[in-house]
Amino acid sequence: MYKHIFDTHAHYDDIKFDEDRDELLKNLPESGVEFVINCGCDLRSCEKTISICDSFDYFYCALGIHPSEINDNSDAELEKIKEMCSYQKCVAVGEIGLDYHYDFVPKDKQLDFFEKQLQFAVEAKLPVIVHDREAHEDTLNLLKKYRPEGVLHCFSGSVEIAKEIIKLGMYIGLGGAVTFKNARKPLEVAKYLPEDRLLLETDCPYMAPVPFRGKRCTSDMIAMTSEKIAEVRNADTQQVIDSAKENAFRLFNIR
Repeated sequence: MYKHIFDTHAHYDDIKFDEDRDELLKNLPESGVEFVINCGCDLRSCEKTISICDSFDYFYCALGIHPSEINDNSDAELEKIKEMCSYQKCVAVGEIGLDYHYDFVPKDKQLDFFEKQLQFAVEAKLPVIVHDREAHEDTLNLLKKYRPEGVLHCFSGSVEIAKEIIKLGMYIGLGGAVTFKNARKPLEVAKYLPEDRLLLETDCPYMAPVPFRGKRCTSDMIAMTSEKIAEVRNADTQQVIDSAKENAFRLFNIR
Protein backbone atom coordinates (compact mmCIF):
# COMPACT_ATOMS: atom_id res chain seq x y z
CA MET A 1 0.00 0.00 0.00
CA TYR A 2 1.22 3.49 -0.89
CA LYS A 3 1.44 6.30 1.66
CA HIS A 4 1.22 10.11 1.63
CA ILE A 5 -1.46 10.38 -1.09
CA PHE A 6 -2.63 13.95 -1.68
CA ASP A 7 -5.75 14.15 -3.85
CA THR A 8 -5.74 17.74 -5.07
CA HIS A 9 -9.15 17.60 -6.74
CA ALA A 10 -12.24 15.84 -5.42
CA HIS A 11 -16.00 16.35 -5.23
CA TYR A 12 -17.11 14.46 -2.13
CA ASP A 13 -20.12 16.78 -1.88
CA ASP A 14 -21.53 14.96 -4.94
CA ILE A 15 -24.78 13.00 -4.52
CA LYS A 16 -22.93 9.81 -5.46
CA PHE A 17 -21.45 9.88 -1.94
CA ASP A 18 -24.68 10.64 -0.07
CA GLU A 19 -25.26 7.07 1.13
CA ASP A 20 -21.84 6.42 2.69
CA ARG A 21 -19.89 9.71 2.73
CA ASP A 22 -19.03 9.83 6.42
CA GLU A 23 -17.97 6.20 6.64
CA LEU A 24 -15.90 6.44 3.46
CA LEU A 25 -14.09 9.61 4.51
CA LYS A 26 -13.46 8.30 8.00
CA ASN A 27 -11.70 5.24 6.53
CA LEU A 28 -9.81 6.76 3.57
CA PRO A 29 -6.67 7.54 5.63
CA GLU A 30 -6.29 3.80 6.24
CA SER A 31 -5.74 3.50 2.46
CA GLY A 32 -2.81 5.93 2.48
CA VAL A 33 -4.79 9.10 1.74
CA GLU A 34 -3.34 11.95 3.83
CA PHE A 35 -4.83 15.08 2.27
CA VAL A 36 -7.77 15.96 0.01
CA ILE A 37 -8.84 19.24 -1.56
CA ASN A 38 -12.58 19.27 -2.20
CA CYS A 39 -13.62 21.68 -4.95
CA GLY A 40 -16.85 23.65 -4.90
CA CYS A 41 -18.71 24.32 -8.15
CA ASP A 42 -21.53 26.65 -7.04
CA LEU A 43 -22.76 28.22 -3.82
CA ARG A 44 -24.51 25.08 -2.57
CA SER A 45 -21.56 22.78 -3.20
CA CYS A 46 -19.19 25.33 -1.62
CA GLU A 47 -21.33 25.33 1.52
CA LYS A 48 -21.33 21.54 1.57
CA THR A 49 -17.59 21.47 0.97
CA ILE A 50 -16.95 23.66 4.03
CA SER A 51 -19.13 21.34 6.09
CA ILE A 52 -16.99 18.37 5.00
CA CYS A 53 -13.80 20.27 5.87
CA ASP A 54 -15.19 21.02 9.32
CA SER A 55 -15.80 17.29 9.86
CA PHE A 56 -12.50 15.86 8.60
CA ASP A 57 -9.12 17.23 9.59
CA TYR A 58 -7.34 16.03 6.44
CA PHE A 59 -9.70 17.95 4.12
CA TYR A 60 -9.07 21.38 2.62
CA CYS A 61 -11.16 23.19 0.06
CA ALA A 62 -11.27 25.30 -3.06
CA LEU A 63 -14.32 27.51 -3.58
CA GLY A 64 -15.63 28.89 -6.86
CA ILE A 65 -18.15 28.66 -9.69
CA HIS A 66 -17.63 26.01 -12.36
CA PRO A 67 -18.26 27.21 -15.94
CA SER A 68 -21.14 24.74 -16.38
CA GLU A 69 -22.88 26.06 -13.24
CA ILE A 70 -23.12 29.71 -14.27
CA ASN A 71 -26.70 31.00 -14.17
CA ASP A 72 -28.74 34.17 -13.68
CA ASN A 73 -27.97 34.16 -9.93
CA SER A 74 -24.23 33.61 -10.28
CA ASP A 75 -23.20 37.22 -9.67
CA ALA A 76 -24.85 37.16 -6.25
CA GLU A 77 -23.50 33.68 -5.55
CA LEU A 78 -20.00 34.78 -6.44
CA GLU A 79 -20.09 37.62 -3.92
CA LYS A 80 -21.02 35.15 -1.18
CA ILE A 81 -18.33 32.69 -2.29
CA LYS A 82 -15.72 35.46 -2.16
CA GLU A 83 -16.62 36.01 1.49
CA MET A 84 -16.43 32.24 2.11
CA CYS A 85 -12.88 32.19 0.77
CA SER A 86 -11.73 33.70 4.07
CA TYR A 87 -12.51 30.31 5.66
CA GLN A 88 -9.32 29.05 7.30
CA LYS A 89 -9.18 25.80 5.31
CA CYS A 90 -9.84 27.42 1.92
CA VAL A 91 -6.59 27.07 -0.04
CA ALA A 92 -7.67 28.02 -3.58
CA VAL A 93 -10.30 29.57 -5.82
CA GLY A 94 -11.87 26.79 -7.82
CA GLU A 95 -13.14 24.99 -9.65
CA ILE A 96 -13.21 27.77 -12.24
CA GLY A 97 -12.48 27.93 -15.94
CA LEU A 98 -13.96 27.29 -19.38
CA ASP A 99 -15.85 24.35 -20.88
CA TYR A 100 -16.59 24.51 -24.60
CA HIS A 101 -17.48 20.83 -24.90
CA TYR A 102 -21.08 21.52 -23.90
CA ASP A 103 -23.23 24.52 -24.80
CA PHE A 104 -25.00 24.85 -21.44
CA VAL A 105 -23.56 28.33 -20.90
CA PRO A 106 -22.67 30.86 -23.65
CA LYS A 107 -18.94 31.42 -24.12
CA ASP A 108 -19.14 35.13 -23.31
CA LYS A 109 -20.66 34.38 -19.89
CA GLN A 110 -18.03 31.74 -19.20
CA LEU A 111 -15.24 34.12 -20.13
CA ASP A 112 -16.75 36.87 -17.98
CA PHE A 113 -16.97 34.68 -14.86
CA PHE A 114 -13.58 33.09 -15.39
CA GLU A 115 -12.03 36.54 -15.62
CA LYS A 116 -13.88 37.80 -12.53
CA GLN A 117 -12.70 34.83 -10.49
CA LEU A 118 -9.12 35.07 -11.73
CA GLN A 119 -9.05 38.72 -10.77
CA PHE A 120 -10.41 37.93 -7.31
CA ALA A 121 -7.90 35.10 -6.79
CA VAL A 122 -4.97 37.36 -7.61
CA GLU A 123 -6.29 40.08 -5.29
CA ALA A 124 -6.90 37.54 -2.50
CA LYS A 125 -3.47 35.96 -3.09
CA LEU A 126 -5.02 32.52 -3.55
CA PRO A 127 -4.05 29.99 -6.22
CA VAL A 128 -6.63 28.82 -8.76
CA ILE A 129 -7.84 25.36 -9.76
CA VAL A 130 -8.69 25.65 -13.45
CA HIS A 131 -11.07 23.57 -15.56
CA ASP A 132 -10.20 23.72 -19.28
CA ARG A 133 -12.17 21.55 -21.67
CA GLU A 134 -11.73 22.24 -25.38
CA ALA A 135 -10.93 25.88 -24.55
CA HIS A 136 -7.13 25.83 -24.49
CA GLU A 137 -6.52 29.10 -26.36
CA ASP A 138 -8.95 31.24 -24.38
CA THR A 139 -7.85 29.66 -21.10
CA LEU A 140 -4.20 30.32 -21.83
CA ASN A 141 -4.85 33.90 -22.91
CA LEU A 142 -6.60 34.75 -19.64
CA LEU A 143 -3.96 32.98 -17.55
CA LYS A 144 -1.28 35.01 -19.33
CA LYS A 145 -3.25 38.19 -18.61
CA TYR A 146 -3.68 37.57 -14.86
CA ARG A 147 -0.74 35.23 -14.16
CA PRO A 148 -2.22 33.55 -11.08
CA GLU A 149 -0.61 30.76 -9.15
CA GLY A 150 -2.48 27.52 -9.65
CA VAL A 151 -3.06 24.27 -11.47
CA LEU A 152 -4.67 23.14 -14.71
CA HIS A 153 -6.74 20.25 -13.40
CA CYS A 154 -7.47 17.05 -15.34
CA PHE A 155 -5.09 18.34 -18.00
CA SER A 156 -6.12 17.34 -21.53
CA GLY A 157 -3.81 19.50 -23.61
CA SER A 158 -0.63 18.71 -25.49
CA VAL A 159 2.96 18.86 -24.30
CA GLU A 160 3.26 22.21 -26.11
CA ILE A 161 0.40 23.68 -24.07
CA ALA A 162 1.84 22.15 -20.89
CA LYS A 163 5.08 24.00 -21.60
CA GLU A 164 3.17 27.29 -21.80
CA ILE A 165 1.44 26.56 -18.48
CA ILE A 166 4.76 25.77 -16.81
CA LYS A 167 6.29 28.99 -18.18
CA LEU A 168 3.59 30.80 -16.19
CA GLY A 169 4.80 29.04 -13.04
CA MET A 170 1.68 26.89 -12.82
CA TYR A 171 1.18 23.18 -12.20
CA ILE A 172 -0.43 20.32 -14.13
CA GLY A 173 -2.94 17.98 -12.48
CA LEU A 174 -3.15 14.43 -13.80
CA GLY A 175 -5.73 11.82 -12.88
CA GLY A 176 -7.31 8.59 -14.02
CA ALA A 177 -7.26 9.56 -17.72
CA VAL A 178 -3.60 8.51 -17.93
CA THR A 179 -4.76 4.88 -17.55
CA PHE A 180 -7.37 5.02 -20.32
CA LYS A 181 -6.88 3.00 -23.49
CA ASN A 182 -6.37 5.99 -25.82
CA ALA A 183 -4.45 8.17 -23.36
CA ARG A 184 -1.72 9.31 -25.75
CA LYS A 185 -1.63 13.03 -24.84
CA PRO A 186 -1.92 12.60 -21.05
CA LEU A 187 0.90 10.04 -21.09
CA GLU A 188 3.11 12.28 -23.22
CA VAL A 189 2.51 15.09 -20.72
CA ALA A 190 3.14 12.73 -17.78
CA LYS A 191 6.46 11.72 -19.28
CA TYR A 192 7.50 15.31 -20.06
CA LEU A 193 6.50 17.13 -16.86
CA PRO A 194 9.25 18.39 -14.58
CA GLU A 195 9.01 16.59 -11.24
CA ASP A 196 8.22 19.81 -9.40
CA ARG A 197 5.17 20.68 -11.56
CA LEU A 198 3.06 17.51 -11.23
CA LEU A 199 -0.02 17.20 -9.01
CA LEU A 200 -2.11 14.05 -8.54
CA GLU A 201 -5.89 14.11 -8.47
CA THR A 202 -9.02 12.04 -8.96
CA ASP A 203 -11.91 14.39 -9.84
CA CYS A 204 -13.90 11.82 -7.89
CA PRO A 205 -16.57 10.53 -8.19
CA TYR A 206 -15.64 10.89 -11.89
CA MET A 207 -12.68 9.71 -13.97
CA ALA A 208 -11.98 6.44 -12.15
CA PRO A 209 -8.78 4.82 -13.46
CA VAL A 210 -8.59 1.43 -15.14
CA PRO A 211 -9.61 -1.18 -13.92
CA PHE A 212 -12.39 0.80 -12.22
CA ARG A 213 -13.39 2.95 -15.20
CA GLY A 214 -17.12 3.64 -15.19
CA LYS A 215 -17.41 3.10 -11.45
CA ARG A 216 -17.41 5.62 -8.63
CA CYS A 217 -13.93 7.00 -8.09
CA THR A 218 -12.38 7.56 -4.64
CA SER A 219 -9.08 9.13 -3.57
CA ASP A 220 -7.29 5.85 -2.90
CA MET A 221 -7.53 5.08 -6.64
CA ILE A 222 -4.69 7.57 -7.16
CA ALA A 223 -2.53 4.49 -6.60
CA MET A 224 -3.34 3.20 -10.11
CA THR A 225 -2.83 6.63 -11.66
CA SER A 226 0.53 6.98 -9.92
CA GLU A 227 1.69 3.55 -11.08
CA LYS A 228 0.98 4.49 -14.71
CA ILE A 229 2.75 7.84 -14.39
CA ALA A 230 5.72 6.16 -12.72
CA GLU A 231 5.86 3.61 -15.53
CA VAL A 232 6.16 6.21 -18.31
CA ARG A 233 8.64 8.26 -16.27
CA ASN A 234 10.71 5.19 -15.38
CA ALA A 235 10.35 6.22 -11.75
CA ASP A 236 9.36 4.73 -8.41
CA THR A 237 5.62 5.00 -7.71
CA GLN A 238 5.99 6.10 -4.09
CA GLN A 239 8.47 8.76 -5.18
CA VAL A 240 5.92 10.11 -7.68
CA ILE A 241 3.33 10.27 -4.89
CA ASP A 242 5.77 11.92 -2.47
CA SER A 243 6.91 14.53 -4.99
CA ALA A 244 3.34 15.39 -5.94
CA LYS A 245 2.47 15.81 -2.26
CA GLU A 246 5.36 18.25 -1.75
CA ASN A 247 4.26 20.16 -4.85
CA ALA A 248 0.73 20.43 -3.45
CA PHE A 249 2.07 21.65 -0.10
CA ARG A 250 4.05 24.33 -1.92
CA LEU A 251 1.25 25.52 -4.21
CA PHE A 252 -1.53 25.50 -1.61
CA ASN A 253 0.65 26.70 1.27
CA ILE A 254 -0.19 23.72 3.47
CA ARG A 255 2.07 22.44 6.24
